Amino acid sequence: MTDSTGSRARTAAAKRQRLMTAAAQVVHRQGAERTTIADIAHAADVPVGNVYYYFKTKDDLVAAALSEHARQLDTLTGHLDRLAGPRERLKALVEGWAAQRDLAARYGCPMGTLAMELDKRPEGGLDAEAGRVIRLLLDWVERQFRELGLPDPGGLALTLVGAYQGMSLLASALRDPDVMTRECARLLGWLDSLAAPSH
Repeated sequence: MTDSTGSRARTAAAKRQRLMTAAAQVVHRQGAERTTIADIAHAADVPVGNVYYYFKTKDDLVAAALSEHARQLDTLTGHLDRLAGPRERLKALVEGWAAQRDLAARYGCPMGTLAMELDKRPEGGLDAEAGRVIRLLLDWVERQFRELGLPDPGGLALTLVGAYQGMSLLASALRDPDVMTRECARLLGWLDSLAAPSH
């Protein structure tokens, strides 16, 4: 009986994760307002009626998409943290952005576009949660600049993440993935040029 209960719990957890992953993908492609629960159910290959067992409203699914973005970011930075030094980690982050150029040119940055959309809603809801996920990236980038011993690591983090948001927006608006390629190459050169102050 216990094994059967454990198996059901694992199946339920896997289905919930499929829905969260699908929510992140579909909301990125269609936007929160245009996405329906049925769209997410279809993408996750879960019957629509089953979705309500896990998520009662569409906003619950949008919140799940934000949680999934946070989870993916945590996984990414966990992998990057295994690299030898902070400069290598930052450059690998930028190279990852370049690798996503086609997706960015079609839909923009997953978090940036969602944050902009949710910002049009009343304050204190999902807009704050979207900001929290972007803050996770800023904090991680700031830690790398701090580890490099550079002055104003917070400002440098804003410059790097702001450049990513800007290039994603332009690549999407112009439907031109080369914007990402060129700007990421420029950022890699910038990261190489930064030198810690000599004491």
